[in-house]
Amino acid sequence: MENLKFVLDTSIFTNPQLYKKFSKDIIDAVEDLLYLMEHSGAEFYMPLSVYDELQKMVKLNGLIPKFELVIRLRNPRKCNLLIPAEFVYDFISDLRNRINKGLRVAEEHVRNAQGKSRENLGEVIRSLREKYREALRQGILDSKEDVEVILLAYELDAILVSADEGIRKWAKELGIKLISPEYFKEILEELVSKNRKNLPPI
Repeated sequence: MENLKFVLDTSIFTNPQLYKKFSKDIIDAVEDLLYLMEHSGAEFYMPLSVYDELQKMVKLNGLIPKFELVIRLRNPRKCNLLIPAEFVYDFISDLRNRINKGLRVAEEHVRNAQGKSRENLGEVIRSLREKYREALRQGILDSKEDVEVILLAYELDAILVSADEGIRKWAKELGIKLISPEYFKEILEELVSKNRKNLPPI
């Protein structure tokens, strides 16, 4: 049986709801996670851009050799990869709708700002930023890292593991296999258990 392949996003290592299932300390959690991956019999991948992003968020330091041994770092083969045209059309349509929604949010807040005192104007600006961010960024692919995670999972026909709402939404559009990241620890533990049973006797 072919090994399972997983493509990982930074959220698996940085989302407190996920890493605290291993340890309160993020470095200890990464170490425990790497241990389970190493003994699971599965293959794990991460785009280089995502790895760079992770290292800006988490100081891996002494864990870097182990990390690079357990997780295969590679980019999707963008020049050879074909994706359905429908995916591109849907993405552009979604982006256009978001821009229009963002414009309506901005117009509404400009109207609300008229006649406001300087103190109240600050509240309007804070509300504008929050609603504008929600309109344009929630549930969208808004970085190169997001796109590369999806493309690599698509190319490898791998299981994508991410807590990011936008990545998960667009992965579904491409028919990429997903697992719920909150159960990733339990899934790895099950794989480790099965792998140990299948090992030949010494």
